[in-house]
Amino acid sequence: MSEPTFTITELAREFDITPRAIRHYEEQGLLFPEREGQQRVYSKRDRTRLRLTLRGKRLGLALTEIKDLIDMYDTAPDYSTQLVKLIGVLAERKAALEQQREDIEAVLAEIETFERQCRDILADEGGPSGRSRSRRKRT
Repeated sequence: MSEPTFTITELAREFDITPRAIRHYEEQGLLFPEREGQQRVYSKRDRTRLRLTLRGKRLGLALTEIKDLIDMYDTAPDYSTQLVKLIGVLAERKAALEQQREDIEAVLAEIETFERQCRDILADEGGPSGRSRSRRKRT
């Protein structure tokens, strides 16, 4: 019995991505479909590599990092080298995300301060219309 194969349309539908994205991953050396005439035929291995690529993208890894990790899996006699490399890449990504979170929290605090200052100014001037309570009505 032969190994199952997949068309670009089937993979695009399964992973909810465009065929163009799949072709891009192929151009980047992440996928290696066979050709039957003009049609690309993806193997189970390609499907797995696509799944790993998309997982890496969700983690915020660059395609070059993803390719390096997947290629290590293909060539390493054991998984320890790949796992050590993956742990390092994940640690870097985690540190970057934690820094982004700190930056976002700082910006949100600053926005809250500005909002509070704006509301205080409005309250001092007589409300949202901006009219001062001390202004006289025209007669």
